[in-house]
Amino acid sequence: MQRQLDEVIGQLMKEIETHQAPDGSFRFCFENSLMSDTNIMLLLKTLTGEQHLIQELGARVASLQHPEGYWSLYPGDQGSLSATIEAYFALLYTGCWTKSESAAQKAAQFILAQGGLGSAHSMTKIMLAIHGQYPWPNLMHLPVHFILFPASSPVSFYDFSSYARVHMAPILLLTDSRFQLSDKDIPDMSRFNIRQMPEQENEQYRSLLSGIYQAASTIAGLPHLVHQQARQRLVTYMLQRIEEDGTLYSYVSSTFYMIYALLSAGYSKQHPLIQKAVSGLKTHRCRTDNGWHIQNSTSTVWDTALLCHALRDTSFPQKKRTKAEAYLLRHQHDKYGDWILTAENASPGGWGFSDSNTIHPDVDDTTAALRALSPCTSSEFSFKESFNRGLNWVLAMQNEDGGWPAFERGKTNQLLTFVPMDGASHAAIDPSTADLTGRTLEFLSSEARLPIQHSAIQQAIRWLKKNQQTDGSWYGKWGISFLYGTWAAVTGLSAAGLNEKDSALKTAVSFIERVQHEDGGWGESCLSDQEMQYVPLGSSTPSQTAWALDALLSVHQQKTPAIERGMQSLLRQLKTKDWAYRYPTGAGLPGNFYVYYPSYNYIWPLIVLKKYASL
Repeated sequence: MQRQLDEVIGQLMKEIETHQAPDGSFRFCFENSLMSDTNIMLLLKTLTGEQHLIQELGARVASLQHPEGYWSLYPGDQGSLSATIEAYFALLYTGCWTKSESAAQKAAQFILAQGGLGSAHSMTKIMLAIHGQYPWPNLMHLPVHFILFPASSPVSFYDFSSYARVHMAPILLLTDSRFQLSDKDIPDMSRFNIRQMPEQENEQYRSLLSGIYQAASTIAGLPHLVHQQARQRLVTYMLQRIEEDGTLYSYVSSTFYMIYALLSAGYSKQHPLIQKAVSGLKTHRCRTDNGWHIQNSTSTVWDTALLCHALRDTSFPQKKRTKAEAYLLRHQHDKYGDWILTAENASPGGWGFSDSNTIHPDVDDTTAALRALSPCTSSEFSFKESFNRGLNWVLAMQNEDGGWPAFERGKTNQLLTFVPMDGASHAAIDPSTADLTGRTLEFLSSEARLPIQHSAIQQAIRWLKKNQQTDGSWYGKWGISFLYGTWAAVTGLSAAGLNEKDSALKTAVSFIERVQHEDGGWGESCLSDQEMQYVPLGSSTPSQTAWALDALLSVHQQKTPAIERGMQSLLRQLKTKDWAYRYPTGAGLPGNFYVYYPSYNYIWPLIVLKKYASL
């Protein structure tokens, strides 16, 4: 067994080394939903006409169509209406398809059978509205005046999560102006407008809307001037958050909306801001097994930080590790971002997800980078100043309830989850989550070496215990799903000093062992975050198997029958690399955005194989 472990660890490190770039970073493709591909196809058609790149992206999109005519968000998904509409529309508009083709006709039949455009996701409807193929969605009963409300208002623009705000700003502008492109090549989608879904008019939303309009009515000034001031404030909000590469917060999705919002505000297609944004988006291109793909954002900092930590105490060349550490140090933030609004005593020191991100750090990337640069990394700790800045930023982000959010503390106004836009309950606010809290607790305990008596540690432990599911699991927001959250919580609580006699860890171990597959591995379906309960995948994935094993090893500290079976399964998975090897285990928005991280098949197995080998 030891020989087999050594061989697999050695092979993983060889493959990891091939992904290291000259700047020291480890570069993998961040494979997400095809919305980023289709949106870029539409942008290029409208703004540049770059047919070569359009054809490259279109070829991959077309290749992912199922024989039945639909597109899926993940293997086993019986078809996504929104993804199918987006692919169908983009392939037709860009000339990659004609309506008479068999593949196009099958896609059209699926769209009709699933209820047409009215049943699609809000983001799909917004894309169609931009192109004049759908009446502007009524999220956006919300007036542009919303941006003028002071932070002290009962509800303000800044109560939304940073991720929501950076998308809402351009969407509010577009909705306010009812912006529509005019182009003879835009395909007519009217045949799919077979019914309109009723608006989500519940009591909570009516209360929210009433409060917003009441506050808007109190803004002093002439109505026209106030309206223009609000629009300009939204434009300014976007412009102040454009990164050096021209993208808005480094995201394809927000940049896509920003470009059209700027057009709606009178900017020309040739304006340098718009042209630079398009150029920046094109740098998100990466090659997958199916062809060229546009990543919603690059994952370079995240992958590099996690791999740098995973390669600790291995035979990986020290010079190459040092280059990775230097890359991370160069990408530590030194600018103030929106997070300062609710953490006024904090100073910059976090890290973002992508290498172009300089103003939008997050807790998970920051703790990942700090693990790679921690005092445990080497006998000569040379990153003290950077480490302490990052540590202080992480501690400043802890919510009052004791948990950690992704981007900003204090974004927990539940009223905002009733905005009538799909996914609002997950994206509108940034509450504490088990995955962020567990992973941060693990870092603070094992790498920052904070004692269990520290108030941040005690508060995090209490939050995790309070938010454990009745079956012993925890829900993880940024991974799939209950395995991800449970692994993060268990490893965090174990690192803080709790042992297998603790009731929370007992029930968590029981959950993990109960959902172990017959082949010894673990695998959870992306459907879990839509059902909000554990849904088995039916096959085992390397990352989820490694998470489960890491959790069990952190509690038991020795080999058990479940761990032995799990290790054998993990070794088989890494060798066979079947369809589950590429299954998405990263998450962004339930039922809409899932991520396959190729790096995860190296990071988490390597970490757990080393732990097992050290027993």
